[in-house]
Amino acid sequence: MLRRGGKRIRMDEPPPEYDAPPMTPMTPASELQEPYTPYTPYTPAAETPLHHPDYQMGYNQSYDQPVHHQPPQTPQQQHMYGHQEYDQQQQQQQQAYQQHQQQQQQQNVYQNMYEQQPPQTPTPHYQQQHTPQAHVEPEPEPEPEMEPEEQDEDMDHDAESDIDAHDEEDQQPAQNYEPIPRLTISIRGRGRGRGRGRIATIKKIGDQIVGEPPRKRGRPGRKPITEVMAEDEQSLYFIVRNGRTALAQVVDDWIDSYKDNRDGALLQLMQFFINAAGCKGKITPHMQATMEHAEIIRRMTEEFEEESGEYPLIQSGQQWKKFRSNFCEFVQLLVKQCQYSIIYDQYLMDNVISLLTGLSDSQVRAFRHTATLAAMKLMTALVDVALTVSVNLDNTQRQYESERQKSREKRASDRLESLMSKRQELEENMDEIKNMLTYMFKSVFVHRYRDTLPEIRSICMAEIGLWMKKFHQNFLDDSYLKYIGWTLHDKVGDVRLKCLQALQPLYASEELKGKLELFTSKFKDRIVAMTLDKEYDVAVQAVKLVISILKYHRDILTDKDCEHVYELVYSSHRAVAQAAGEFLNERLFIPDDEAVAALRTKRGKKRRPNTPLIRDLVQFFIESELHEHGAYLVDSLIESNDMMKDWECMTDLLLEEPGPMEEPLDDRQETSLIEIMVCCIKQGATGEPPVGRGPTRKQILSAKEVKQVNDDRAKLTEHLIPTLPQLLHKYLADPEKVANLLLIPQYFDLEIYTTSRQEKNLDLLLKLIQEVADKHSDTEVLETAAKTLEILCNDDYTIYSRCDIARSSLLDMVVNKYKEANDEYLTLIDGEEEPDEDETFALVSSVKKVSIFYSCHNMGPCNIWDSLYKNISYAIDGSKSLPEEATKYCISSCFFGVMWELHQIEMDKRTITHDAVEALRTRLHLFLDACKHLLANSNNQVFREEAYVTLCDLLIVFSRQLLANAHLSPLVYVPDRGLQHLLNHFIQTYVFIDDEDEEQDEHVKIEELHKRRNFLATFCKLIVYNVLPTKVAADVFKHYVRYYDDYGDIIKATLGKAREINKVNSARTMALALTMIFRELHKDNVRINRQGVDFISLKELAKRFALSFGLDAVKNREAITALHREGILFAVNPLENPADPTGPPPNLAFLEILTEFTNKLLKQDKRVVLAYLDRRIAAGMPSSRGEDWQPLLMYRNSLVHGEGDQPPQTSKRAYTRKRKHAVDDDDDDDEDDDAGFQPPIEEPRETGRPKRRRRLEQTHPDIIGRTIRHKWYIDGEGVYCTGSVLGISAPGTIPEESDDGQFINGTCYDIQYDDEDFVRHLILEGDWQKGDIAVMGRADNVP
Repeated sequence: MLRRGGKRIRMDEPPPEYDAPPMTPMTPASELQEPYTPYTPYTPAAETPLHHPDYQMGYNQSYDQPVHHQPPQTPQQQHMYGHQEYDQQQQQQQQAYQQHQQQQQQQNVYQNMYEQQPPQTPTPHYQQQHTPQAHVEPEPEPEPEMEPEEQDEDMDHDAESDIDAHDEEDQQPAQNYEPIPRLTISIRGRGRGRGRGRIATIKKIGDQIVGEPPRKRGRPGRKPITEVMAEDEQSLYFIVRNGRTALAQVVDDWIDSYKDNRDGALLQLMQFFINAAGCKGKITPHMQATMEHAEIIRRMTEEFEEESGEYPLIQSGQQWKKFRSNFCEFVQLLVKQCQYSIIYDQYLMDNVISLLTGLSDSQVRAFRHTATLAAMKLMTALVDVALTVSVNLDNTQRQYESERQKSREKRASDRLESLMSKRQELEENMDEIKNMLTYMFKSVFVHRYRDTLPEIRSICMAEIGLWMKKFHQNFLDDSYLKYIGWTLHDKVGDVRLKCLQALQPLYASEELKGKLELFTSKFKDRIVAMTLDKEYDVAVQAVKLVISILKYHRDILTDKDCEHVYELVYSSHRAVAQAAGEFLNERLFIPDDEAVAALRTKRGKKRRPNTPLIRDLVQFFIESELHEHGAYLVDSLIESNDMMKDWECMTDLLLEEPGPMEEPLDDRQETSLIEIMVCCIKQGATGEPPVGRGPTRKQILSAKEVKQVNDDRAKLTEHLIPTLPQLLHKYLADPEKVANLLLIPQYFDLEIYTTSRQEKNLDLLLKLIQEVADKHSDTEVLETAAKTLEILCNDDYTIYSRCDIARSSLLDMVVNKYKEANDEYLTLIDGEEEPDEDETFALVSSVKKVSIFYSCHNMGPCNIWDSLYKNISYAIDGSKSLPEEATKYCISSCFFGVMWELHQIEMDKRTITHDAVEALRTRLHLFLDACKHLLANSNNQVFREEAYVTLCDLLIVFSRQLLANAHLSPLVYVPDRGLQHLLNHFIQTYVFIDDEDEEQDEHVKIEELHKRRNFLATFCKLIVYNVLPTKVAADVFKHYVRYYDDYGDIIKATLGKAREINKVNSARTMALALTMIFRELHKDNVRINRQGVDFISLKELAKRFALSFGLDAVKNREAITALHREGILFAVNPLENPADPTGPPPNLAFLEILTEFTNKLLKQDKRVVLAYLDRRIAAGMPSSRGEDWQPLLMYRNSLVHGEGDQPPQTSKRAYTRKRKHAVDDDDDDDEDDDAGFQPPIEEPRETGRPKRRRRLEQTHPDIIGRTIRHKWYIDGEGVYCTGSVLGISAPGTIPEESDDGQFINGTCYDIQYDDEDFVRHLILEGDWQKGDIAVMGRADNVP
């Protein structure tokens, strides 16, 4: 189909966006827009979809063309649904309609069905052009202006309810206000059970601004609308909402009342839909009899007084969730119970369809949402009826044919006539239902599937999927599928999800695949792209849909499409990865029993069925080139493919020689298979997904999952106990394979060694571990062996004695080798000989093994600590030169030795002796002194790094925490200032440095950064655990901005922890960090350039520090004032400038930095700080306002005039009665504070204004400099507040926030109220609850 302009529209392209705003029912026609033709509602004798002139003439056109409506017919011309014969006029209309349809079908080629004009992909505003009934929803929902009589009446009512406020208003003298243009302002208050504001329209009348108060909204504290309506216990809404009566019974009762009085029952049903939308308006019998539905809806819109924006369908809570379910079920049950007669009576359905169609096109969101849901559920119910009619029609047709084929003698003419009559009636019913469905689809669905509200779009997509699944003969057609295809591009994830869920059952059906070929070819690329959707639920559903496409349309997916899904097995989101794993099972891992039947190993053992699949898995893992993420691949497949737990198949592939028809695994394949197998074993034995895949909290397994894990663990243990020694023996020389294989015993059920009499295999395993420790020097292999041996040597198991003997033997071997290598090396040095490479390697390797096994096993009884310490002393005095790595491992070995001694003393609490504690204390101090010496004096960076890490760890272990045990108190070690300086100097030298080597490998850079981050984290840990005083952190905090990308998260966390320890000390540390940088800028008495990059960077650091205090000024009150005190003292000392006695103090520019913290002060504290500043610098006040004195003037101005910059006070506590003394009790007092600097505790102010925060909204800039006056309902009383709009607040000012927790962007304005001596900060834009406002003349106090 050609669109205007001649451009051909493709179905698979996103619908175009329009430049012009859409035409809506509320938009007046203009010269540039086509006049909107509203929906013509049914009269009480409603037109049917079949006979509606618009439907006959217009709706057969493509839906995106404008529909030209015919004038409504007279009642005599209108025809009803019914069972009677159609008259001649009806037949002519029906024939004309069918001919018109046939002509259209002949003109449209099937392929072009998808290339019609797509109306438009929903954009954030979902705008449309030319399509009737579609609109963009305004915020907030419009309210009709009042009639003059209503205004007077309501104004009188206001006067009665708020006498005092009204009297106050009357006493004010009349003013002649200058005219300003029309503007609308709304105010949002807190509304905790209090009266809500109202909207006021300010109109320009002559030279005077007149406030036009609107319709009254109700008294303070009134119940929600839903509670008011609940009082009518006889209404359908009340019954359905409460859900105490079975809905089937409710429907039956309603049908009985309909048979008695159909007008009354219909009125009750119409009222139900109105009430379900949250409207308390009441439809009277007079309105039903005399008004069209459009007029009734307009009247109900006027009655819709709920301002919160909530209505039953979107309210939270179990009650409203149940109501939504009951609402849908009620509509469907109603149609089901009426399906044999009432729905064809040309009255009920016509009126219900008319009402719902009108409501679904309403500007009121609640009406539109509720009516669309009802209409869609009504269509779903009609689809069920159509299916029933279709079955009956088929049965009747079959009976008719059977009867007609009988011979004339046996044929029963009356039965034949009865069947013919029944068939004709069923055909008429089917036609009528189809017409209803078609009419509702084009009147409701076509306009609502792209509504501004995503919930409405979701409803449409969910229901059309049901229609296609149930009634595919009618709905599974490209003319309907295109709506789902277009909506796949929706901006909201839930709508996209509903589209995919609608398509899922269609693709899962073998019989429907033929009808989906064209749709699949058009939208396949979009569906594949959605597997990468940012919404994980959508991505999962997209992958499942691609799997269905693969099953029934295998050829349509290209290799590139499949590769997109393959990569998702490594996704960090588990559900997406597992869905991709299912795709792999369907695409690659397809069992082929015939191919395996002939496979044999070299010795004739039959291969298991999963053998080729595991080979494919290994190849897939290799080709994916993500070898560090084998655990992710395993997790994606382990729950959907049995081969992941086929331990026998995996070990056979590794141990058995390949047969004549097999290719042997190469080295890379064997390594990959071992890694995959170990990952499978780990997850099977623990049930835990890999790091990054599981939930943030540790997941508790269900009883069924625990049983599954225990069964898997037992099976793998039974199989691998005899197999693992064979694997270790085969791959003993390969460190990478051995490191993985040695992990396996850590996941064994060790009791099985005893219960299944496998002690022989245990001895083999222990012997192999010892052999690995003897032959290998690879760090990963040794660490794995040490850890595995530690797990085997658990005294809870009966195998402990065997394992302990083997451990003793292994440790003796390690110690002996160390002693031999160490003695040999030292002997060579004593003899002034140069050790060769073998002797050096032997020493380094043996010390490494000592260090690694010392970390897991107590080697204290081996008595090698003194020997290790002596090697460290050689490095200190330089008498003997040991290899660098050997000394490094000696330091770590001594550290583990000290830790094991402390552990031994703590474990033997009853036998703690003074001698043991003293011996440990002696060793500790010897070792700490050695580490301090290396850190301070060594030129070797490796020694310094190892000594630094060791010192930090020991300081934490031997900190004040040991005081909890009186026997261990002598072991507490408190770092002196010298050690603090050493540690700080180390991080300044090795951490806060820039990468200057640009040619360095990227991987090496990342490793170096990781190491530096660990150094910094180790130092910060000392501050967090209160080992070092907080002020030491100043040297770290000062780098917050400069090194934010590398260490920002660590420094930020340290800031937060330091504040938890002591807020005041933390603030002083921030001030110290700022003064440090200032001194660096001011060194050598260089004049500071306040526009320079370094000074601006310092201001940025101060701003970051200020933001870290948060919004609660009361809680941080003492800390902020302490920071200002420190800053002022620094700025005015020295008071005289030696270089220029007449000039300002040399550090005065620091006050500009301090200005960043002014907006964190409370108003009363600003006065105290200002007085303190004046006392300190009174003697040096400038006689002229030179440039050098600008920081002082800037700081003073921020204290005098900057009250507007104070933050929002979660702080209302500073001014309310609830807490008169709002000082944080958590803060520790600082003894060094000046007594005169303590901020005063002020009593709360009692003002005439309401004690709550508010926001304003304005649509015109002329509001600045005006006086505004508005009324609030506070605890049942009307209170007027008058204030002046001073102007736009300073940049960075934070407005008062509302209690609803919603964050608001917008321009912040300063408002000065007459009864307050401080300024409020309000947002003058947004969609908020409304209040009475009068904008008056120019304010006297605004310049």
